[in-house]
Amino acid sequence: MCGPGLEPGHARLIELAPTTYALEFMAQHIGIVACSAEGAALCYRTICLEGAELLGRHNHPEVSLHTHSLAEYMKYIDQGDWTGVAELMMSSAEKLARAGADFLICPDNTIHQAFDLMAHRSPRPWLHIAEEVAKESKRCHFKRLGVLGTRYLMEGPVYPEKLKAAGLEHRIPGENERSRLNQIIFNELVYAQFLPRSLAYFTEVIRMLKDNGCDAVVLGCTEIPLLVTPDSSPLPVLDSTRLLARAALRKAVG
Repeated sequence: MCGPGLEPGHARLIELAPTTYALEFMAQHIGIVACSAEGAALCYRTICLEGAELLGRHNHPEVSLHTHSLAEYMKYIDQGDWTGVAELMMSSAEKLARAGADFLICPDNTIHQAFDLMAHRSPRPWLHIAEEVAKESKRCHFKRLGVLGTRYLMEGPVYPEKLKAAGLEHRIPGENERSRLNQIIFNELVYAQFLPRSLAYFTEVIRMLKDNGCDAVVLGCTEIPLLVTPDSSPLPVLDSTRLLARAALRKAVG
C-alpha cells in the first residue's frame, strides 16, 4: 500500500529492513467505460494479466469498470442518436471519476462515434481506441488496413478519420459481407458464442481484403479477437481490444 502523499504515477523507496529497500509505485487508476460484456471483459483481463509484466507478480493498476446495458446503447445506436450514446458514456465517466479513476478507456469501437460529443466535457481524460490502432499500424509499417466490426463501425467515421490523419489507407468489406459480419457479432459474439462456421466466414472476408491490397486487418469490434486469432487470420491482426488495454497499462505506469 502507498503511504500518504504518494501521487499516481510516482514512486519512492521504502525501507523494508535496516539494509533492504523496495520501490513503492502507485500506478494511475484506470476507468473502463464498457458497452458489450465480452469485449470489456477481454480488456479488463488483459490489463490484469499483462500488468504483472510491468509491475511484478500478481500486480496491476487499480481498475474500475462501469457499464450501462448493451440494450440501452442499442436503443440510441439503432436510431442514429449519437448524442444519446454520448450521454451514456458521460454517465459512466462521471461514476468512474467519483470512484477515483485517473483516466478512461472504452473497449467498444462502435460507440467511439460519439466520442467527440462528450470527451471535451468529460471529468477525466481518455485514450481513443482507433488512435491506438493507428499508432501500432505506423509502428509496424502497415500501409493499407482492412477494417472489420459492426455495420455501424465499418460504415461510420471512426476509423476513416483516425487512419487518414495517420497517413494510412483503409478498406471495408462489401455490403453483403458487412451485413453478415454484423449479424455474427450481435447474434453470437456478444453472447460468447464462437462458432467454427463464423470463424471460417471471417477468414474468408479477411482473405478478400488481402486480395484487395490490405497488409493488415483491424479487429474493430472488441469481441472479434475472441474468435479470430493471429494464427487463424490470413493477414496480420490489429487487435483493438488488447492494443487499448496495453496503451492504458503504459499510461498508468507512466
